[in-house]
Amino acid sequence: MKIISVADKNEMSGRAASIISQLVRRKNDAVIGLATGGTPEGTYSKLVEDRQKNHTSYSKIRTVNLDEYVGIPRDDPNSYHTYMENHLFKFVDLPAGQHFLPDGNALSLSEECRGYDQMIEELGGVDLQLLGIGRNGHIGFNEPGTPFDIGTHTVELTDSTRRANARFFGSIDAVPSQAITMGICTIMKSRSILLIVSGENKAEAMSRLLNTEKTDTDFPASVLISHPDVTVIADAEALARTKKKAGKF
Repeated sequence: MKIISVADKNEMSGRAASIISQLVRRKNDAVIGLATGGTPEGTYSKLVEDRQKNHTSYSKIRTVNLDEYVGIPRDDPNSYHTYMENHLFKFVDLPAGQHFLPDGNALSLSEECRGYDQMIEELGGVDLQLLGIGRNGHIGFNEPGTPFDIGTHTVELTDSTRRANARFFGSIDAVPSQAITMGICTIMKSRSILLIVSGENKAEAMSRLLNTEKTDTDFPASVLISHPDVTVIADAEALARTKKKAGKF
């Protein structure tokens, strides 16, 4: 696991965007796994700036998102389909048929999950998966207790995750109770993983991750220590408790 310590969220976003844009230029048909939420917003903004300045082309790139809520329309302001359109897709030359998210309104959610994993395999697998980390260690929407050998699946969101996302919906009552997420097994098949972390509210999770010596389903992100190619970009606030406890940074 490679750890890159940066000053703040802006620097984190720039470093992450640089890694992604370099991949796009190096392998113009790469498959890139994307994440949503507050942490990646700056990264997508930096990718849009790069597109405008350097004309980086996404015309042959394929993207697959980690997750989507169950039961809200894809054009809902809080859907991850809308999030991706507003933060990246409409600003780059990525054809509509080349970016994919789970369908949270599929008639059969189980079939949708199986089909999503099959689609990723047919694309040739994910070259680079972008991840964030939840306060409780979740990656994607894989909450504590999720088996490491599970593929894409539906999940009941914990109260802590729903509270964390309530700022986007206005209240916790408006946050969906279920989501479709890539499973940990699916994530771990990615050839490389880029974990971005910002803010004091993630400091405890980062301390636990960077000090862990064994995987534990009670802390899903711990599985990352067993992946051969993980880069972590974390800002000073996110690493504050790690510095104190381990003196690593």
